[in-house]
Amino acid sequence: MPAARWMRRLAIAGFILCFIVVVLGAYVRLTAAGLGCPDWPGCYGELTPSGAAGGAHTQAEYASRPLEVGKAWREMIHRYAVGTLSLLILVLAVLAIRARRARLVSIPLVLALLATLILQALLGMLTVTWRLNPLIVTLHLLFGLTTLALLWWLTLGLSQPATSWGASAMRGPGHSISGGAAVSYVSAYRLALLGLVALVVQIALGGWTSSNYAAIACPDFPTCQGAWWPATDYRHAFVLWHGLETNYEGGVLASPARVAIQLTHRLGALIAATALALAALFVLRRRGLAAARPRAGLLLAALALQLLIGVSMVMRGFPLWLASAHTAGAALLLLATLALLRALSAR
Repeated sequence: MPAARWMRRLAIAGFILCFIVVVLGAYVRLTAAGLGCPDWPGCYGELTPSGAAGGAHTQAEYASRPLEVGKAWREMIHRYAVGTLSLLILVLAVLAIRARRARLVSIPLVLALLATLILQALLGMLTVTWRLNPLIVTLHLLFGLTTLALLWWLTLGLSQPATSWGASAMRGPGHSISGGAAVSYVSAYRLALLGLVALVVQIALGGWTSSNYAAIACPDFPTCQGAWWPATDYRHAFVLWHGLETNYEGGVLASPARVAIQLTHRLGALIAATALALAALFVLRRRGLAAARPRAGLLLAALALQLLIGVSMVMRGFPLWLASAHTAGAALLLLATLALLRALSAR
């Protein structure tokens, strides 16, 4: 069916582009280019940084933040990529709604994707206009990964027969298997779902760590500042709101609060890694779950890669490429977890 083929192509293209957008967003943030264009959606009132550089009004209207062309281009390239992704999602949604009677995809899923896209646009605007508020930056990351997750789930669904949406989603994991194998599928599904929840919480902690510039609060590993538990300030570490008049670029928290955030992030990594490893190992050790084993193996590989990136990032002094790869690793880990859940729920 032509509609199914086009939707599959658009979903794959959107998924790949969204992955690039997520990593590019991390790169923009890590290179302090988040306010490279202090307005939205343009750049110093222009469509491109080149136009802003040649605009006579730029210096007068934005005297407090002079144009830095390199940072402006990084920010605008990210916005151009987001704009392209938005168009892909809109076309995909139109095709899905027009072909809704064929039940090629879940319409609620497509509508959730559209709603997430609109929310992401709002958060992108607030990220700039509210000057990198950590709460908004963290939410922007979370919903960016939500967009990626929805596109990935949509892509996986389009790889299955058209009737799968109405049947397997309603019956749940293990519905086509009887006896002990069905119990194993249900148990594995629950473990994987628990791992997903732990991972989402950990990603939120990672966003909070990054947006509060707390990553370098612990420049060593496994200790922090040469101690297992240095001075911390949890009272101020997780205050979500500091007002609209604050410029959060570079961070506003004192060192003990940043240490508290980093230590919590490390503890979260331990919990999430344990939950995901248990889910993957459960699948690998059960004979009745052979069909899901390849994805469990991929989950373990993604987990090992992310842990290696995280430790190496600290040990090597937080180089930019590893810090960006850390976000990419989190995205891959999320995708691997969802792929395992999909394999378990389709049985």
